[in-house]
Amino acid sequence: MPDVDLLVAGGTVVSPTGRRPANVAVRDGRVVAVGQERPSASEVVDASGLLVLPGGVDTHVHLMDPGAPDREDFPSGSAAAAASGVTTVLEHTHGRPVRTPTDLRVKVGHLQGRSHVDFGLAAHAWPGDTDAVAGLWAAGVAFFKVFTCTTHGVPGHDAHALRAHLRASALVDAVSLLHCEDEALTEGAESVLRAEGRDDPGLLTEWRSLDAELVAVAVASLLVRRTGARATAAHVSNAESAGYIAAERARGARLAAEGCPQYFLLREEEVLGHGALRKFTPPARSRTDEDEAELWRLLRDGTLTHMSSDHAPSTLEQKADGDIWSVHFGLPGLDSTMAVLLDAAARGHLAYEDVARVYSEAPARQYGLWPRKGRLAPGSDADLVLVDPHARRTLRNADVLSKARWTPFDGREVTGRVLRTYVRGALVAADGAPVGERRGTFLPGAGAR
Repeated sequence: MPDVDLLVAGGTVVSPTGRRPANVAVRDGRVVAVGQERPSASEVVDASGLLVLPGGVDTHVHLMDPGAPDREDFPSGSAAAAASGVTTVLEHTHGRPVRTPTDLRVKVGHLQGRSHVDFGLAAHAWPGDTDAVAGLWAAGVAFFKVFTCTTHGVPGHDAHALRAHLRASALVDAVSLLHCEDEALTEGAESVLRAEGRDDPGLLTEWRSLDAELVAVAVASLLVRRTGARATAAHVSNAESAGYIAAERARGARLAAEGCPQYFLLREEEVLGHGALRKFTPPARSRTDEDEAELWRLLRDGTLTHMSSDHAPSTLEQKADGDIWSVHFGLPGLDSTMAVLLDAAARGHLAYEDVARVYSEAPARQYGLWPRKGRLAPGSDADLVLVDPHARRTLRNADVLSKARWTPFDGREVTGRVLRTYVRGALVAADGAPVGERRGTFLPGAGAR
């Protein structure tokens, strides 16, 4: 009888601390050895010339299932994840928010057999409903999504409500993901812009202004420190916001900072030409290559702690159905985030070790998935991706597996390609397409374990 089920042999295993030639041995869905040993195996995969990375852990994903499956659902969104090298997602749906333990149980039941990758599920925090926090955390939500301005129909928290939520979450050591835009500033700007009759795409950066983000980030960062809560600042769009977060972190705030590819690679003025296809919030802030380089520096040095996609797709038809005020916020991102990170490593903005840190280990640690997820070491789930670091390709709408069927990076040439993706030792995607049955399972959050 073979010693192990799977042996990934001859590759270069990458971790946040380095890379080395090694074989990865897998038994019963777990890694049992990483080293020079070559046990007998039921299946041997030759990884010569390839990088072997831990599977991506994307902790900010909207698959809208149930809720708005015409925009995205778990079968299509998780196929995009698997094909791109993501093996775990943490998902929350604005269209049908999880607000009670019953909501969570119903959603878990609905999603059985619908995901190609493992998944956790988040709850939405509602202003004034702090009594729900402990029960939801114990039921197994991954985190609480908290808005500081009303968005997607979810009400925003003012400073009073945010402090109350953070105090309640601190009591049970729950994690919150904070969307930081100040409601007084976004509401005030909207009133002025509508009174002026504006409906041009350029209004987006005035409506969802940098000031609105900075005010909310500064207040939220301070309150995270003052309450002793654990939180992540979502989709940090610029270096100045990151500076407020870093300053409060230095004073003791337990506050992570999430980057997203759109803030690195898309430019502020693109909304003028692309309209609704660049409607996401906060909007893009980068104006120059120097702005982009600074964000990569902040990701390298840990000021931005990890990367997520904020995958929130709409189809091209949906993005064209209305004016700039009424069309959905959001972009598709699961198909492209790993590709963008691998290309950043090829271009010298990151090291491959950074890719393993910011898209695997750090998010897994922040949301209580470590050490099961986010690493390749004995005892961890055998979630791994095989990458050809030299392969060049062009990102194209035609290759997108998300229901969106488009990417804001259409036509962008990238270096680095995910060839195979394994979840708990089983092949789930190869050469850009899902493989086999959907075997993703629900991962209860830290409060339930």
